[in-house]
Amino acid sequence: MSKLPTIELLNSVSAEDAASLLDGVYEHCPWIAEAAIQMRPFSSLAQLKHALSKVVSQAKREAQIALIRAHPELAGKAMVSQSLTAESTNEQSKAGLTHGSPAEFASLQTLNKQYNEKFGWPFILAVRGPRGTGLSRQQIIKTFERRLNGLAEFEFSECLRNIHRIAEIRLSDKFGAQLTIANELWDWHEQLAQHSDPGFKERGELTVTFMTDAHKQAAQEIAQRMRSCGFDTVEIDVLGNVVGRYAPLQPDQPYILTGSHYDTVRNGGKYDGRLGFFLPMMSVQQLSQAKKRLAVGIEVVAFSEEEGQRYKATFLASGALTGHFNPTWLDQTDAQGFTMLAALNQEKNDQKTGTQMLEAIAELKRDPKLYNGFVEVHIEQGPVLNELNLPLGVVTSINGGVRYLGSITGQASHAGTTPMNQRRDSVAALAQISVFIEQRAIQDGDSVATIGILNVPNGSINVVPGRCDFSLDCRAPNDAQRDKMLADIKQELAKICQQRGVSFALEETMRAAAAPSHPAWQSRWEQAVASTGLPVHKMPSGAGHDAMKLHEIMPQAMLFVRGENSGISHNPLESTTSDDMQLALDAFNHLISAL
Repeated sequence: MSKLPTIELLNSVSAEDAASLLDGVYEHCPWIAEAAIQMRPFSSLAQLKHALSKVVSQAKREAQIALIRAHPELAGKAMVSQSLTAESTNEQSKAGLTHGSPAEFASLQTLNKQYNEKFGWPFILAVRGPRGTGLSRQQIIKTFERRLNGLAEFEFSECLRNIHRIAEIRLSDKFGAQLTIANELWDWHEQLAQHSDPGFKERGELTVTFMTDAHKQAAQEIAQRMRSCGFDTVEIDVLGNVVGRYAPLQPDQPYILTGSHYDTVRNGGKYDGRLGFFLPMMSVQQLSQAKKRLAVGIEVVAFSEEEGQRYKATFLASGALTGHFNPTWLDQTDAQGFTMLAALNQEKNDQKTGTQMLEAIAELKRDPKLYNGFVEVHIEQGPVLNELNLPLGVVTSINGGVRYLGSITGQASHAGTTPMNQRRDSVAALAQISVFIEQRAIQDGDSVATIGILNVPNGSINVVPGRCDFSLDCRAPNDAQRDKMLADIKQELAKICQQRGVSFALEETMRAAAAPSHPAWQSRWEQAVASTGLPVHKMPSGAGHDAMKLHEIMPQAMLFVRGENSGISHNPLESTTSDDMQLALDAFNHLISAL
């Protein structure tokens, strides 16, 4: 009984035989499987994985440290002496650690020593990676170097997270779990990430800004993939939204609207937004290949803009679908003085005037009577699901947000000759208000406020800053709470500036109302997650999403997918796994089939 063919077998055999079936999943720690077996029966592999991780999370710290220490070093003494377990040998071999160069081997030995001396346990990394096929030696060494600079408590948790990932891969191997479709979905993200703006692409960084060449190339690739998936119609609209429609069984039936954005922040991640349209595209591909239609049609939109990186017009793409495109946006200029109208007209044969462009954009508005609702799948962009060892979470509400671009103006003067009590220092004023902003947000518990941009135009090391420009982003679970925090911040900013003899200006660039999930659609997501065997975890979204705009005209609800590296997002380290994407796809398929 060396293999585990089915969950049914695990549920039916004796506890001793069940433990034998799970042998080697957690390195040299049979107590984990023995405890999890007491939770039988399991309905799915996902439920078994979660049960095992739950045993670890509930264990005492001494047992958790022992689990970490039970794992071998990467390319360490156990590999050299050939005393690794069969599972560890397979994993380190797939990552090429058994065939590294002398320099790479020496580097890993040094890193192992430094890590052990700093933290007191070995460095743990799931070297088979998010796709399960193995990280490169260069990726492993780079991750090792990065994490060596981390804090002990974070590293402790990160080691446990990687141990759970190792166990997940080992379980999938034992069960012969097929991840072919999820791996293809994972590959789509990698391929689309080849398109990046100049200056970033050369450094291997992903940046796709609204209506740049990389943005247009990405749109063309998405459109071509939609056609390959079997969508009935595919178009790129006047704003660059890529729209695919898969008709229902009967022509007079409504559609479900779904999707997310394909633009990125500067040097961002590959999954932020893009998972939200690739996943339903994969669902349509499965339906098309099976020659199957559902009672509802499926409209997938890869929104051209959500991040607001080039113009002060966040959600302009999804906003157009709700009829909320601000005509003044066309006259906005980017950092190079290029208007939005010019960007939209660039390289088009049918050059449009401002009036013609607004007329074309107005035609993009969707009639909510033709849709059941809007759903969005999105990587979590946070650490909550990681900490709970859960692949999926159901969103209860999206925080309402307001963004400003601001400036504080004082008096530039000589840094050596201007007494401290006679300065009109713009940065000092900003520093003072930034501390207040942090404390005010903490006061609410679930509000957040961020100064993400700070710039001193023409600043010099020996000049008291006469002006500083900054951004302000404020969010809260409901609009009243957000607006009260904003009022307090503005009042304090005025007070500080008056005391310091400086002035300020604030320009509101984005306002989005809080978007609670529609109860019926949230319930559908809960049922879909439960169908995978996972516990249902409900959570708010601190980040803004295209669903916030569609919420204005139709019911909406979201599903979160766990991200790797403690859920980091807006960062090149953003990632997720094939296993988690498969579960999200299963949940999505359950949701649309149930309609």
